[in-house]
Amino acid sequence: MMTATGGLSDYQVTLPDRFSKKEHPMSDVTVFGVPGSPYVRAVLLALEEKEIPYTLVRMGPGETKQPAHLERHPFGRIPAFTHGDFQLYETQAILRYIDAVFPGIALRPAEPRATARMDQMMGVVDWYFFRDIGTTIIFNRVVAPAFGMPTDEAACTAAIPKAEICAHEVDRLIGDNPYVAGDGISLADLMLVPHMEYFSISPEGAAVLQPYPRLTAWLKRIQARPSMQATSLEKLRQAA
Repeated sequence: MMTATGGLSDYQVTLPDRFSKKEHPMSDVTVFGVPGSPYVRAVLLALEEKEIPYTLVRMGPGETKQPAHLERHPFGRIPAFTHGDFQLYETQAILRYIDAVFPGIALRPAEPRATARMDQMMGVVDWYFFRDIGTTIIFNRVVAPAFGMPTDEAACTAAIPKAEICAHEVDRLIGDNPYVAGDGISLADLMLVPHMEYFSISPEGAAVLQPYPRLTAWLKRIQARPSMQATSLEKLRQAA
């Protein structure tokens, strides 16, 4: 449920300035980032799943290193997040805060092993999927064309072996479960799906994911959720 101002800085495109969803007495939530960034989208997905209104302030491609944003995030990354007078950055911290503070669907499982699996997958996304697929295949197939930049075909080809490891391990960890941590959606699903959706539309991703029907079914299951529809680039454009 969103209000927005202003835009992938992990992956980037450009949109108009600000948009918001109706106010809520428990809200006063603002997300700063570039629409299209998978990390920004993960935070928006959590807010949508919780049905918490928020304002999205769009960052332009060069704004993450400007003084105003560096006050929110000294490392110049996205997203940054405020809830009233409380400021926070780092996607995993923001996601856990959202689930702890706001009512609605529980996005963290209660059972210890399911929680550990959720935490493990969130680490896989940050340390392997983004590094080995996001900065190579997704950057060259999604980001570069959006900005009229040349595609590094050699980088895409070189990334395939590690992409295959990522796909195999993500498929193994989810297994036959409908969601990463079991029967219910969790923060891990929300962190993984924006990256996986981009990967799936690349030629390398289509080929790498082809042997994993369970993983493809997981992706389609998450894509069908209203939160995914509400945070698509097309939807953000319409709301802007």
